[in-house]
Amino acid sequence: MSYAIDTLEHMFEYKQVSPASASSASATAEEFLAGREASGGATLTAAERVAELQSRISQMQSRTLSSTLIPTHPAIASLLPGGGLQQGSVYSVDSSAMLLMTLLAAPSAAGSWCAVVGVPEFGIEAAQRFGVNLERLVLVPHPGDQWLAVTAAIADVVDVVVARPPTRASDSAVARLASRLRQRKSTLLMVGSWPQSEAMVSLGESQWHGIGNGHGHLAAREVTVTVTSKSAGRPRSARIWLPDASEQIRSYSVAESGPAQLTVLPQQVSA
Repeated sequence: MSYAIDTLEHMFEYKQVSPASASSASATAEEFLAGREASGGATLTAAERVAELQSRISQMQSRTLSSTLIPTHPAIASLLPGGGLQQGSVYSVDSSAMLLMTLLAAPSAAGSWCAVVGVPEFGIEAAQRFGVNLERLVLVPHPGDQWLAVTAAIADVVDVVVARPPTRASDSAVARLASRLRQRKSTLLMVGSWPQSEAMVSLGESQWHGIGNGHGHLAAREVTVTVTSKSAGRPRSARIWLPDASEQIRSYSVAESGPAQLTVLPQQVSA
């Protein structure tokens, strides 16, 4: 295990990531204005320089933020900023195996490589039924105390990574990981809360169907999925089947509403 970690850290060069990108935008903008004036343009007033700088930086930021979205299930994508998972971003996700598999299924089916780090109970048979391609799935059930280095190294070569942190990471480690994700355009689904998350995907009230008057079996579950993001003014919620009686994930229709059978409080949800 130690040799494997050393190899991953060498490939990743985790602690050698430069944080200089934050200052490069303003420096480039200043060089742009200096070149503009030196090339014969009229000398700019202070207000004009500010306006030019703001315009230049906005253009640079828009190019950075316009990276390709990774598709995910339509029932959840409609709640996410931009309608999908942003490359190079981190999303905090509730500890629900079904929710994680639902988020992974569409990218996996589209050809993306996925990885799951530090979630030993993640069931590959269930994941396959949800649509995850096992041929493009990497599992690291027990990364140990090197979980952050392992997660960062795998994000270097995998499109979507699920990770569950066993301990709280330092602010500097969080910043280095965020920088690496932006460089490699990898998306991280962090189980539980995580600093600098693009959005939080959480489960609300969960209601199971299938239990009658003392008989039957659990056949379907409807849940409330809520996405809280930095860019949206208020949380977005939707009721979805996770799954329905035919093991499909889809939006819940009001026409399907019926008598409540078994309600599970949010803190009890783990499936």
